[in-house]
Amino acid sequence: MTRNAPGSEVLRYTAFSSVPDGGNLAGVVLDAAALDDSDMLAIAADLGYSESAFLTAPPEGLGGQEGRAFTIRYFSPRAEVPFCGHATVAAAIAVAERIGPGELVFATRAGTVPVEVTEENGTVRATLTSVEPHLEEIADTDLDEALAALDWPRADLDPAFPPRIAFAGARHLVLAAATRARLADLAYDFARLEALMHRLDLTTVQLVWRESATVFHVRDPFPVGGVVEDPATGAAAAAFGAYARELGLVPDDTVLSLHQGEDLGRPGELTVTLHAGDPRVRVSGTGARIG
Repeated sequence: MTRNAPGSEVLRYTAFSSVPDGGNLAGVVLDAAALDDSDMLAIAADLGYSESAFLTAPPEGLGGQEGRAFTIRYFSPRAEVPFCGHATVAAAIAVAERIGPGELVFATRAGTVPVEVTEENGTVRATLTSVEPHLEEIADTDLDEALAALDWPRADLDPAFPPRIAFAGARHLVLAAATRARLADLAYDFARLEALMHRLDLTTVQLVWRESATVFHVRDPFPVGGVVEDPATGAAAAAFGAYARELGLVPDDTVLSLHQGEDLGRPGELTVTLHAGDPRVRVSGTGARIG
């Protein structure tokens, strides 16, 4: 066990909020070269955050400026995940605090993810660009099982938002609530939803409610990670942006605001930017070090 190896200091950040009691917490290890998989999983489990990020040297040919490109891996308390938006934002801000704002490049299991970090009036913001997204239909039987696990009647769904599995680095089932009250009332069968998510290879279930043309409230059950709910989910935000655009629910070129964590007492805001002609999705937010 090498988890206390020199250079493997565990930092704590929040992402998608500029204050410590908002957003989503993530552990960040800026030099994980001395850690093996079991070490990283143990650190993530000890922290108990939805994910933690571990940085090592970049693979050959990744590109990016020297010293500003990295391999990044993500672990929940239970398992490694292919991509995590909030831990990417946290890691990018942690790196930028040490080497300055600018362009970074991360090699993830899902693909290459560029991140731009800017600073204005003391506020640091990171913007990640997703891998190319896609959508899948969900079988009626699987949808019925998801709704049963959530204890959501079909009548509580917004008919304007058809259920889909959306991918922008990780797979998320997108379900839209017809009312804010429905979204706020979340008490689900953890084991039942977890079993379905493992079978469908889902990372979270992205529950959404549309407040206005460009403003949404979202929640993300995350039982496969050993966490009841993820407070702010960048990977799901990217997947949702792709979903909304492909189904014609928002313009091809637009900026969306996603509010998450309010029902958990950890409010955060995720900005989703879509550009016409570019299938990738940009997700941005602020961050802050904890402690």
